Amino acid sequence: MLAAGAGRRFGEPKQLASLDARPLLEHALAAMSAAATVGRTVVVLGSDAERILAAVSMHGASAVICEDWEEGQAASLRAGVAALAELADAIVVTLGDQPAIDARAIDRVVNARGGSAVALRATYGGRPGHPVVLERELFARAAALRGDQGARSLLAAVTVGLVACDGLGSDSDVDTIEQLEREQDRRGGASGRDLSAGESTSR
Repeated sequence: MLAAGAGRRFGEPKQLASLDARPLLEHALAAMSAAATVGRTVVVLGSDAERILAAVSMHGASAVICEDWEEGQAASLRAGVAALAELADAIVVTLGDQPAIDARAIDRVVNARGGSAVALRATYGGRPGHPVVLERELFARAAALRGDQGARSLLAAVTVGLVACDGLGSDSDVDTIEQLEREQDRRGGASGRDLSAGESTSR
């Protein structure tokens, strides 16, 4: 799970923004934890990593600190792949600012492995999104990525299988306060800007 950015458009560490009385990042972590097809989970942190670790329940995920997080999403992806490359035949990629990602979508994409595609990608209404599954053949290429495009350029150069996940949550990003408020309205209730650095949400 990639969650290393500073959230500049949001105006503060969006990983800590409150949604349903839990930090935004925790929703995505809970979905990954609930996915039956996922073994080990790592969450890549960078900006405000200490505050995030103090405030967010990891739901069994291990934290990987990306020192080069300011480079962009490619640096986070490299860090996550490096942490799992020796342990996995395939890696599921999700983003920490997608609180409506659903464990069922993760499982559906992972369970679609086995064909000729070296990458798989969820679609929602025909639009490609997350989760993305990278097979081992792509690990070395992922380690060579640079910039802020994440796996986009990698996926453009290989065969990608698309897996329809309509009705299984959403991969909508939360990049602004307004988007957070819309997500909270969809769920019902009021959202808060952030949690204090020392507040634990473990249950």
